Amino acid sequence: MRSQKKLNEIRALPCVRCGYPYSQAAHSNSGKHGKGKGIKSSDEFTVPLCHKCHFLFDTYQLGTRQESEALFGGWLEKTERMLNLKDSDVF
Repeated sequence: MRSQKKLNEIRALPCVRCGYPYSQAAHSNSGKHGKGKGIKSSDEFTVPLCHKCHFLFDTYQLGTRQESEALFGGWLEKTERMLNLKDSDVF
């Protein structure tokens, strides 16, 4: 699934790892989310990561593949909470 709207919503959030205010939409690196050789996972499985954290995640410098999947799972949950809070804001 590709969704420019979803990616833009993700990019509007701060980094889910370090809190840096500017982020990128980082896709899951897990096959269970549709990742394959030369294939990105669905946009449904994206989290906001700053450039530095995105690089560290994609190059497995934050842990093994298994540890990275666990980290990503937590970030995905936190991202959903952040999006829900943003949607519920009343201005």
